[in-house]
Amino acid sequence: MVQEILTDYELIVDNSEQLRERPSEYKEQKRYYSGKKKSHTFKNQIIVLPSGKDIVDVIVGKPGPKSDINLFREGHKGFDPNQRFKGDKAYEGELSIKTPTKKPKKQELSLEQKEKNKELASERIFVEHLIRFVKIFRVASERFRLNPRKYEQVIMTICGLVRLRIEALVLPK
Repeated sequence: MVQEILTDYELIVDNSEQLRERPSEYKEQKRYYSGKKKSHTFKNQIIVLPSGKDIVDVIVGKPGPKSDINLFREGHKGFDPNQRFKGDKAYEGELSIKTPTKKPKKQELSLEQKEKNKELASERIFVEHLIRFVKIFRVASERFRLNPRKYEQVIMTICGLVRLRIEALVLPK
């Protein structure tokens, strides 16, 4: 039932990476090393309603080198096949996600394409704001020094606090 209601919206999706302590075991080091950040990281994906009214889905604690689009494809299975999304250029190639137009090599984008990209960016900004709300908590922004097995629990608790802050989650009195 909730999936049917969500298909009325174009959900917004984005990822963030958080540094973690370097694992002691070589295989785990290799698994979590992100070449993009040149460090060992956890990757989190957040999906929100348009205008940032609520957090719909969170995928937490995946290894840093996993690409954004592969992380989305793994987590997308829980959504209706007709569900539409908006994302950044990292999601290019996924049919259900509307992404900005990429500048062709040695060419420029037309004014119309630039305007569409700006419009998409102004619609996507709400997911960036919610990621910022999560990262206001130091445990979610700095290097994660706690037990890595507690990472998901900590981030999900922070997401609950963010939902409380944006008044998407109302506690009974």
